[in-house]
Amino acid sequence: MPPSHRFRPAPARALHPVHAALLAGSLPLFAGTLLSDWAYAASYEVQWTNFASWLNAGALLFLGLALVFALVDTIRGLGRGIVYLVLVAATFAIGLVNSFIHAKDGWASMPTGLVLSILVTGLALVAVWFGFASLRKGEAA
Repeated sequence: MPPSHRFRPAPARALHPVHAALLAGSLPLFAGTLLSDWAYAASYEVQWTNFASWLNAGALLFLGLALVFALVDTIRGLGRGIVYLVLVAATFAIGLVNSFIHAKDGWASMPTGLVLSILVTGLALVAVWFGFASLRKGEAA
């Protein structure tokens, strides 16, 4: 065996279809939360904070279930590894804090809610990117 193949790590398996749908489904919901917060910051129409709260709750539901998949896959040794699990867990944790911030009234949720929405949307994008990395490389299950 040539030396270049000796220490090659095993490729990550493709995500389970339900895991992939849950992970990918959380990203537009977090992005919707960000856009709703931005709209509230621009208009001060309180309904935008209600939209942001519900979109964030939906994203947390999707991401929480994806986190369970990631945890089970990591324990079984089939997942993307600990880095992916930490990314998804950090995204969930910051999204949960964002949910607590959005539970306040509209005036009290700004600007912290907007900043957290930017952060959680960025983390969700990185988590989705990392989760689908094996598909970009053309590797299959």
